[in-house]
Amino acid sequence: MNIPVLTRLSLALTAAAVLLAACVPLPAPIQSEPVQSDLARDLAPAVPPTDLQALVGSNNAFALDLYAALRGEDGNLIASPYSISLALAMTRAGAASETARQMDTVLHFDLPPERLHPAFNALDLELASRSQAASSEADPLQLNIANAVWAQQDHPFRREYLDLLALNYGAAVFPADFTTRPEPVRREINRWVSDRTNGRIEDLLAPGALDASTRMVLVNAIYFKADWQTPFDPRDTYEAPFYRLDGSQVQVAMMHNELDLPYGRGENFQAVELPYAGGTAAMTIIVPETGQFAAFESAFDASVLDAILGQMQPTRVLLGLPKFTFSSQFDLSATLSGMGMPAAFDPGQADFSGMDGERDLYISDVVHRAFVAVDEEGTEAAAATAVIMALSAVMPEGIPLEINRPFLFAIRDVPSGQILFVGRVLDPGE
Repeated sequence: MNIPVLTRLSLALTAAAVLLAACVPLPAPIQSEPVQSDLARDLAPAVPPTDLQALVGSNNAFALDLYAALRGEDGNLIASPYSISLALAMTRAGAASETARQMDTVLHFDLPPERLHPAFNALDLELASRSQAASSEADPLQLNIANAVWAQQDHPFRREYLDLLALNYGAAVFPADFTTRPEPVRREINRWVSDRTNGRIEDLLAPGALDASTRMVLVNAIYFKADWQTPFDPRDTYEAPFYRLDGSQVQVAMMHNELDLPYGRGENFQAVELPYAGGTAAMTIIVPETGQFAAFESAFDASVLDAILGQMQPTRVLLGLPKFTFSSQFDLSATLSGMGMPAAFDPGQADFSGMDGERDLYISDVVHRAFVAVDEEGTEAAAATAVIMALSAVMPEGIPLEINRPFLFAIRDVPSGQILFVGRVLDPGE
């Protein structure tokens, strides 16, 4: 069934939650006031550019590894690997021994912890600084990032761990009573996420996601909204065929424009990059040749994306791009475990002693949901991640590019190169 496309193009958000659980303590009344660490967030971290570049490289390598692990899912796909990296980085801050080593390997964290978390802080602050207007008539690009923690109010979390979250992630800590009131806490977290994602993620945590064994929920929310640098004229949008992988076709609303864009062509693909207003973000679209999608997708990784971006040249493009709106939902527990971090999910092996000094916490589930919408004005995307832890002049002739077959896309922060969203479209009308 076609989902109506939003009139207002935006690129949206990302929300990530990390839930931790342990044995049941004595009941205590829920509180509503935040209990902050004594430390304020470091708003000017002394991070060398090489560390920032290393972190972006790590995050992007994980992004494409994750895409490879998810590509076996049916249909369209959208995910925010940056949201997942951020949520797991906050979790990694409390990991030790083999659990930490496995997480570092899967997430490609090459920096030592004392440099990793300040680098995340620096990248987070840099991304948050992107909001700007291309002109007085244009809406500014928005990229808002927020972190918060809900902690069982009588569980002895280490002050050093909470300080690290406050210093590097700006995470306010809210006391919670998961023991006797998990559902009110769940609704409170969902409201916080909704408020910070412009209502795009309404129910990050489903009923029953929290229970008496929950000990902590770490939440990251990202909201991104941007217009195209050059919008499509709705008068040039008309019905056209889109050819699915099985050869069948569906009629879709195809937008058209003639633009000078970064463009590249290889043996089995074409690629184009559409900038958003302000020039600090862009959507890269990669269209494998007919019959080549499966082979291309199976080889698609960070090095392939880097090679494609490196060969793009300014080119006049007669572009046809379908409007599309869809969402994806994943249970990532088995995926992340299979990627190489099983210890974090095993109550007998997990070591998150950096959180409370005990080996009593493990990740019981990781859920990720994401949304994307593209129309004439811009892009909107949203994502949420829950990591649940339990105790135990004369222009040259344009190159035609009618994107009328399945394609991949990545939404990137251009100055840093950080991938914010990655996905594919197999059927815009799905």
